[in-house]
Amino acid sequence: MSDKKCELAVIGSGPGGYVAALRAGQLGLDTVLIEKELLGGTCLNWGCIPTKAFVRSAEVFSDIQNARDFGINVEKVEVDFPAVVKRKDKIVNRLVRGIEHLLEREGIEQIEGKASFVDQKTLKIQKDDKVIELEAENIIIATGSEASTLPISGADLDGILDSRSALDLDELPESMVVVGGGIIGMEFAFIFRNFGVDVTVIEYLDQLVSGVDSEIASELNRSARRRRISVKTSSEVKEIKKNDSGYEVIYQKKNKEKSVKAEKILMAVGRKPYIDGLKLENTAVKFESKRNSIQVNKKMETNAKGIYAVGDVTDKKLLAHVASKQGIIAVENICGMNKEMSYDAVPGAIFTSPEIGTVGLTEAEAKAKGIEYKVSTFPFSASGKVMAMGEREGKVKLIVEKESEKIIGAALIGIEASDLIAELTLAVNLSLTAKDLRNTIYAHPTTAEVIHEAALGLEDGAIHA
Repeated sequence: MSDKKCELAVIGSGPGGYVAALRAGQLGLDTVLIEKELLGGTCLNWGCIPTKAFVRSAEVFSDIQNARDFGINVEKVEVDFPAVVKRKDKIVNRLVRGIEHLLEREGIEQIEGKASFVDQKTLKIQKDDKVIELEAENIIIATGSEASTLPISGADLDGILDSRSALDLDELPESMVVVGGGIIGMEFAFIFRNFGVDVTVIEYLDQLVSGVDSEIASELNRSARRRRISVKTSSEVKEIKKNDSGYEVIYQKKNKEKSVKAEKILMAVGRKPYIDGLKLENTAVKFESKRNSIQVNKKMETNAKGIYAVGDVTDKKLLAHVASKQGIIAVENICGMNKEMSYDAVPGAIFTSPEIGTVGLTEAEAKAKGIEYKVSTFPFSASGKVMAMGEREGKVKLIVEKESEKIIGAALIGIEASDLIAELTLAVNLSLTAKDLRNTIYAHPTTAEVIHEAALGLEDGAIHA
């Protein structure tokens, strides 16, 4: 006999799990949310939110250092890094309390512990010596992901940082090597560089932030170099050694062995689905063994009736907002609403300096699909608002289907790009055309005017080019 019964059990309280639980509460399902660690998962506690708190603190420090450019003189500026960490923790704790309130409001029961399958309808939840057996009509797996590792000699040395431990440093190092030039690696590279740390990035591929439009990635590379971030692309880390002053990273570039020394090493080589301890073998759930990702259809159903999976564990798009949408889709299907997940208009936001926003197809992807397309770009440097804010870097890039002028992809690099991408996501999602953007009146002066100018560029030409 089980200790408890419910209509829905959700394993994991990250942005996929807790949003699924809240939607289930709205729809009247008797729901239990299970979490083995902290409410909010990686995103809230060690990812999206704390890194953005660091981003803002680093931006403020950088702005103050350059305050003279705005006619303001400030003396003796320094970083109180423990206070930066304390501010980050305060923000995280406030948001956790907010989620707790929402869950209580929707009548969601929370159980702390690690869940594993007994069979397809029964979970064992263990916390220390306490064990609860839970029988659920439906189960959503939302266990997220964990940091990936590479078989690099010395990568397991004491003191080497990952994206989680980097958020809890006691003090800023003088120098840092970031192994991995993807999204996580580059966000941390700009954070620590803006705090004044000497940063080197070593990336195996020939492009930073792979998957992003190559033109935008090239702009990011230039921005990194302007800030004196040393970027080593097409470079393979072979070994990490520890010495009295820190670490030495041995890497290979164009068949030549090179090395760089730093006080700290940050491993940022991506993330992988997390299913440890779930005991999926006690169910019929299929997963892809190479990545340990759970296979789902567009309704977020696994092959096992009554079991769904959402978020990073599905290895679709490892983004918090995708996980949340998947969680909603799963719950609505449990309630018989017949919804399907689409990945055609998923925005991406990268919080480097400057920011990057992406949606839809890249130019390379459009070409690979055999789509006849047109491209228009417009520089942020031509925007009066951008100039007034003391910025010049960046551009917007629109990709439209040639015949219909439907917007099929877009990317921006520049100030407020993470917010500006929302308009272009709506455009892709609703199959809007460049004409729709051209016929829209944009407030002046705003950063959004760069989108209007790029749309004008697809017809008679941008006005302010």
